[in-house]
Amino acid sequence: MRPPWCAGDGRGVRVTAEAPVFTGERLPGDDPNFRADLARHLAAYHLARPYCAGKSVLDAGCGEGYGSGLLAGVAARVVGVDRDRPALAHARARYGRDDVLFVCADLERLGALRARFDVVCNFQVIEHLEAPERLLRELGDRLVPGGRLVLTTPNRETSFSPNPYHVREYSDAELGSLLRPHFSAVEVRGVAVSERMAAYEAARRKRVERLLRLDPLGLRTRLPAPLVRWAFARLARLVRTQVARDGVGVEIEPGDFVDRPTADGAIDLLAICTR
Repeated sequence: MRPPWCAGDGRGVRVTAEAPVFTGERLPGDDPNFRADLARHLAAYHLARPYCAGKSVLDAGCGEGYGSGLLAGVAARVVGVDRDRPALAHARARYGRDDVLFVCADLERLGALRARFDVVCNFQVIEHLEAPERLLRELGDRLVPGGRLVLTTPNRETSFSPNPYHVREYSDAELGSLLRPHFSAVEVRGVAVSERMAAYEAARRKRVERLLRLDPLGLRTRLPAPLVRWAFARLARLVRTQVARDGVGVEIEPGDFVDRPTADGAIDLLAICTR
């Protein structure tokens, strides 16, 4: 039987295996142009799996559910939460089963779950928020005493592609300062990349910088946000198509991303936080 906080969480949503369309905000799991991006996202789940073995896990910001499905291979149970109903419909159709549930909820209002977890995963979310403190309080409240939050976010020191959906990106010191008031212990590590992923990022960076040179006055910052986001989605796809056409990055997989004890040169920050 589904627990009471799952009742009715999919009403009004047509269940389908068809992936949502890429808008620039959410990663499409089935688009070959975004293979490297998907590998980057999946790598976070692979790095989290040792913490999740035999545990109850909350995947906070599960999107299309591919990460929740991956964690289910080792966890006792997984609950994926997201506010996007089409993404959740896709997640349920493809990954839903007795020990993997998907719930539609706002990540800043998780009390309705009425459950606590051994591990909370929150990947590539915090950079989208104006006031991340509320999210961190909610995630901490969903943990059992001694439970762990595993969190990733882009490393501002190596980021080069402006994303209109990112409110703020963090350095390792900034992320640590943000997290420590909410947890008893915080370790900020780095996610480093292989040579072939580094080559892919170099090729993508070259394309992005070429596009940015077309706007030397920064006029894009004065345009309406909806227009900027519309253009971002299309240019992101264009850049990846061009890089793939050059034969770069077509074989990238989660194994091209590795956990490192420091953030120096890392593509992402990886935080392990204990309640």
